[in-house]
Amino acid sequence: MTTIPLWLVVNPASGSNSEAAVAELTAALAEQGDAPARVIRLPDEDLPTRARLEAAGVATLAIFTGDGTINAQVAELHGWSGAVLVFPGGTQNLLAKSLHGDVDAPTIARRLGETGAARRIQRTGVATSAGMALVEVLAGPAASWADVREGVRDMDLGTIATALGEAVRRTASGAGVTVTEPARGKPEGYRAVRLDADDGTLTFDGYHAEDLGDVAAHGLSMLVKRDFRQGPHEPLGTADRVVCTSEEPIVLMIDGERHDGHEREEFTCVTVPVDFIATVADEAAAAEVAA
Repeated sequence: MTTIPLWLVVNPASGSNSEAAVAELTAALAEQGDAPARVIRLPDEDLPTRARLEAAGVATLAIFTGDGTINAQVAELHGWSGAVLVFPGGTQNLLAKSLHGDVDAPTIARRLGETGAARRIQRTGVATSAGMALVEVLAGPAASWADVREGVRDMDLGTIATALGEAVRRTASGAGVTVTEPARGKPEGYRAVRLDADDGTLTFDGYHAEDLGDVAAHGLSMLVKRDFRQGPHEPLGTADRVVCTSEEPIVLMIDGERHDGHEREEFTCVTVPVDFIATVADEAAAAEVAA
């Protein structure tokens, strides 16, 4: 399916990744005739830019990292004529699941050699003031749990202790986020609003924290289950454009990475200006796996 040359971006320290996993993936790619012409290792090397890939004649950029790094890499490639091949190398791997289903990296590599198994597609994402989300955005004080997760990922006890207290405080008493356009949900707002564009429009939910039990549930979802979407919430519907407001600058978690927003944040559904390679046979099944 892929066209040589193929470059591979890896981060052996990311999520479920490791040097052994990188070696297994490169071997699986080679078996299909897609051996990487170059392997770029983070964080020792910089993410390749569109200009760099074009100069080298690269047709496919494979990325074996977590969702946050994939987001940063894709942001460097807008308008590129090649295609991005995502492998699950992080913690949640939501983008990889939507493109390939819940399978490991070598399985995806082997599919590349199967007739009709791989295809080039476009995806929709969520545009925000802090950049585009390829998977999801969490907007509100509860998004500060991203700082705790970062500390856990790095095993930084000092960061964990400081960020944990701040996340609990913000989730319990930070200024709520209200969906004002279209007007949906509780007028007093939510601890966070989650948005994705998986179905070609914005789907959004409101996450609440009525008591300490709810606060603990959010922490459990983020740190143990590693999926904030499992926390206490209610669906708010769909729209092509959503505006959220708050009395304080809104914390944003974009594809798992923390960003600082404004008191008014506008979210829109946009087409990601980069093509992806998908190998899952049933797109509906992939969406169900990623949900």
